[in-house]
Amino acid sequence: MIDAFGSEHAVAQPAATAAFANAVHALASHRPHACAHLEDALQVAPTLTAAHALSGMAGVLLAGRASLDEAATRLQRARLSIDRNDGATAFERALVNALDNAVAGRLRAAADVLDDFLYREPNAFLAAKLSHALRFMTGDVDGMVSLTARLSSECERSNAGYGYLLGCHAFGLEEIGRLNEAERVGRAALEIAPDDAWGLHAVAHVFETRNQVAEGSGWLEAHRGVWTRCNNLSRHFSWHLALFALGRGDHESVLDIYDREVAGDLDGDFRDFANAASMLWRLRQAGIDPGETRWAALSEVAERHARNTTLVFGQLHFLLALIGAGRLDEAADLADFIHESGRSTTDQANVSRNVGAELASALVQAERGAGLQAPVGFLARRLHRLGGSHAQRDVFLQALARMAQEAGDAVGLRQVLAVRRRHKADDRPVTEWLARSN
Repeated sequence: MIDAFGSEHAVAQPAATAAFANAVHALASHRPHACAHLEDALQVAPTLTAAHALSGMAGVLLAGRASLDEAATRLQRARLSIDRNDGATAFERALVNALDNAVAGRLRAAADVLDDFLYREPNAFLAAKLSHALRFMTGDVDGMVSLTARLSSECERSNAGYGYLLGCHAFGLEEIGRLNEAERVGRAALEIAPDDAWGLHAVAHVFETRNQVAEGSGWLEAHRGVWTRCNNLSRHFSWHLALFALGRGDHESVLDIYDREVAGDLDGDFRDFANAASMLWRLRQAGIDPGETRWAALSEVAERHARNTTLVFGQLHFLLALIGAGRLDEAADLADFIHESGRSTTDQANVSRNVGAELASALVQAERGAGLQAPVGFLARRLHRLGGSHAQRDVFLQALARMAQEAGDAVGLRQVLAVRRRHKADDRPVTEWLARSN
């Protein structure tokens, strides 16, 4: 049985596949309750393989050690369901094989499995959305765009996921600098799927990259009815609003948005924490003291969760919070942990070896006044390996630029700014900081 999103299931129970399609829609539109829909599907059909596998993928995407353990359990249940169904569809096999790789820490290999399947079946939207998410987490923007460029022409327009697929394509286009095309495709995605938060997000990134602060704020306010209905992605949209406020020098609005919409319960998804930590750090770099209380609250969360996050990108944001709170010994311990994490054979271990460990050490040493002990230009050129977006990683580019400036390393500063200017012209926070530093 094939559902509206092109997912083919071995179990032919309409109520179960309808519930599964509801979960895919929630995932596509970044709405809450995707997991609840999956449980509804499994209540009807306990051997619905894709429901077990997608639940496992959700655990992988949360990037926590506990959620990864749960993903491994879901993987075993998916395998058992295949046995009980006396086989699986090609879609289900691809999903389970991808989950197998992802649980083992091979996120890019997981995305490759999904992409290979999509060459045979371009209408399987869920496989495309998951591949996009995995490549986003691992910094493979070229892989993101090459997939969605092909599928945007091969996927049937009648597929329920087509508009959301365009939203994914728009985001990748923005990340490779094709801004006009990204804006056009993102707007087209919203015309087809008005609740496409990712397409909406892609256009917000276009405005951020162009330094169109007023246009970006207006875009988000005009679509507040869409993004406030999202899952925790709504906090990230609020982060973007705060970023636009920072771009116009309205620091009071930044802190107001931070307190009301960003810094709520940060014990869950590491992305929520990253929003908060990076915003306070940006204020700090702009010469604005956000107050000891805010930093202390973040550092307490960091103390609880820094070592439970599986992505170096997330660990580095916990590190920022510890440094911002003045807990430098703990920050140094976390930097050592990131270094030790590079000894394994996972994708993230490779990230640690190539950029994460050295960046973590540089951030701690700079705060201790030890001088510049890192090749800032080299690190700047490798930051994309952390995953996330250019806008998110900009907090680290600014930190590297500051290190070079304070060390009197004019060559290093030029190198870092050259990397930044490939994706974003100098904006108000950076120009003001450079002016104060000269």
